[in-house]
Amino acid sequence: MTIEHDAGKTGDLIVNIADARAHELGQGTTIRLLRYSEETGDWVLWVEMQPGATFAPHWHLGHGQYFVTKGELLYDVGSAPAGTYGYEPIGSRHNEARCEQVTEYLFMGHGAVAFTGPDGDVRFILNHEFLRDLAQGALVSDISNEGTDAALAAA
Repeated sequence: MTIEHDAGKTGDLIVNIADARAHELGQGTTIRLLRYSEETGDWVLWVEMQPGATFAPHWHLGHGQYFVTKGELLYDVGSAPAGTYGYEPIGSRHNEARCEQVTEYLFMGHGAVAFTGPDGDVRFILNHEFLRDLAQGALVSDISNEGTDAALAAA
């Protein structure tokens, strides 16, 4: 890492992935927060998943877009191998999302994503505020199927 960037900066922003701190979100998934906006609620992540990594069931309260650069993202609506662009509209629900090989992609969120537990109850909301607090070290969380707790305040 050469310099630490401010992902919440307003105005023009240029950031190298190497300058964005890695945050583990449980069971083989690491994100790098590239940008979030307090004004619009938008956020941009670089996501790295190890073989066997999963996402808990979730639904999009805002739309999302992604581009896979390496590996393959597998979920209930299909397969997204390297070179694939995907769009997830508001209200889309995903019961399963995983990878079987090292997978990397750029994700652009335009609003919140609600992660749910086995009974359909909301575990936590991933949005620009969650990501801001994670980047500041105020939260730890697990977005995988194996995760059972809501976002917890770090001790």
